[in-house]
Amino acid sequence: MRGSFIPPKEIRELRDLTRYKRKLIQTIVSEKQRVEKVLEDANIKLSSIASDTFGASGKRIIEELMKGDLKAEEMADLSKGKLRSRKEELREALVGNMNDHHRFMIQAHLSHIETMEKLLLPLEEKIQEKINLHFKEEYELLKTIPPIGESASVIIAEMGVNMDLFPTEMHLSSWSGMCPGNNESAGKRKPGTTTHGNKYLKSILAEFGWTASRMKKTYLCSKYHSLVGRKGKKKALVAVGHKILVMCWYVLKYKAPYKELGPKYLDERRKDRIVRSYIKRLAGLGYAVTLKEAA
Repeated sequence: MRGSFIPPKEIRELRDLTRYKRKLIQTIVSEKQRVEKVLEDANIKLSSIASDTFGASGKRIIEELMKGDLKAEEMADLSKGKLRSRKEELREALVGNMNDHHRFMIQAHLSHIETMEKLLLPLEEKIQEKINLHFKEEYELLKTIPPIGESASVIIAEMGVNMDLFPTEMHLSSWSGMCPGNNESAGKRKPGTTTHGNKYLKSILAEFGWTASRMKKTYLCSKYHSLVGRKGKKKALVAVGHKILVMCWYVLKYKAPYKELGPKYLDERRKDRIVRSYIKRLAGLGYAVTLKEAA
């Protein structure tokens, strides 16, 4: 039997750092959600109006709520940017019943957030230091894939940089748990869920898939929209995450930067099939179709 994939020491150390960083970020997000819950308990609906409760406007309003000196109208005037256009709604959302218990709980959550953010700074510096020391070239190559960016360190930490350990991109996909499971009965293939694999890698690839779905005029965005109609959002995100994983394998295997295919790649690839499909539909509606190339 072949031995399991055991990453070298440098990868293991980087993995410890990136996973701990992820845990800290999750803790910070949880504490922010608890602050929103306390505000809701005080009948203050800030999160219903502001898209980011802890944005520039949200932080200033929370600070004034903690002091308790300003009225709702005055706090609404602290809003910035697009939130200023909803000043009247914001004023109504800030009319609540904030008492000493709410202020104590919010202060406890804010103190925890501040502590976690202080821990993040040296952690990020240490991650970047290890990247620059051991994986600078691979890091820069992975950054060329649009959704990845600065999160390339997570990809390196989870699957390493030596793609010789995975004979093909399909082996990497199977190891990570991003390929469909085998669900066959009576000789018929049925839809199968993804297999067990590296849960940290799977979650970051799903995040990359969500980011890619919003990056207009890119191949990955067009791929997402070609799937979401018939597969649904979740399956489409997994499929795009799988595409990104395959891209990572090729980039690291051949030490070549990612080449953007463009949003029209899928249509050009399936051009004849798309044309035949539309001609058939129009013929079914009783139309005779004559094709002519546009100038």
